[in-house]
Amino acid sequence: MIVNAQDPEALQDYLLRMGWLNPDELISRLEKPGEGNMNYTLRVITPVRTLIVKQARAYVEKYPTIPAPAGRAVIEGRFYQKASEVPMLSAYMPELLGMDEANNILVLEDLGTSSDYTFLYQPGRQLSEDDALALSAYLSELHQAFGSTEPNPDFANRAMRSLNHEHIFSYPFLEDNGFDLDTIQPGLQALAMPYKQDTALKHIVRTLGELYLADGPILLHGDYYPGSWLQTTAGVKVIDPEFCFYGPAEFDLGVMQAHLMMAEQPASIQNTVLATYERPAGFDEALLRRFTGVEIMRRLIGLAQLPLRLSLEQKRSLLEEARSLLS
Repeated sequence: MIVNAQDPEALQDYLLRMGWLNPDELISRLEKPGEGNMNYTLRVITPVRTLIVKQARAYVEKYPTIPAPAGRAVIEGRFYQKASEVPMLSAYMPELLGMDEANNILVLEDLGTSSDYTFLYQPGRQLSEDDALALSAYLSELHQAFGSTEPNPDFANRAMRSLNHEHIFSYPFLEDNGFDLDTIQPGLQALAMPYKQDTALKHIVRTLGELYLADGPILLHGDYYPGSWLQTTAGVKVIDPEFCFYGPAEFDLGVMQAHLMMAEQPASIQNTVLATYERPAGFDEALLRRFTGVEIMRRLIGLAQLPLRLSLEQKRSLLEEARSLLS
């Protein structure tokens, strides 16, 4: 089954066959619920309700030339199932209504009119203290709820980890990776080059990458940044856990902190998150700083660019700070 907005009849037949629509329930229309990167996603509207149908394909939806494991949908579905065991976590996430592993399709609760938090990258936009507290509380609960000395193999997610590893710890630091950063912002290529040529830095990043690929004790969201947070009428929600895996808690918090920094969020908001996040036993503050630093660097000089409105000088300052975090 290939989900296609241009063929609503086929989608209706499929949803009926799977038991996810009632026998007399007809699709009124289909629409795109947002600007997703990884998957093909539709909002299915019927006279009585709306649903989200999400299909993972063997490539990144936004960048079809980049291969990606289609089985990521199954991993995401398992995460929703796991999170449903903890009321606090399930309250922050859409309900999983159905999963078709053979076709890599999920059917999810529609959280209604919403937008992700990538608006934070726009000048002057700020995360509220309530939302910062909620996002910190969610991450704390997740990291406390499913810790294990024997990670669940259902969440090994090695193919997605390998993809992410390439784009975080390898590709951005290659001197000649075929990606001209001046197409993003004139002068960025020259600004990036000293970091691409810094052998000490690349050794640290390589070590971090090895830690990322190794199994750890904590179930992570794996992509905890503003694109995975939804602003809804019922408050902040968390979506898209397809990069989840058992690893170091410092990774999730480091990614979050890096994006608050790149979005120029006030120190008070950054400190609220750092102060209220409940660290699991053995949490390493130095490792947190390193993961924060490498996330900043890979977003500024790697392929996975953000809708930042930063000047070259602002990026220079961020890169210098990131390098110091990686010392």
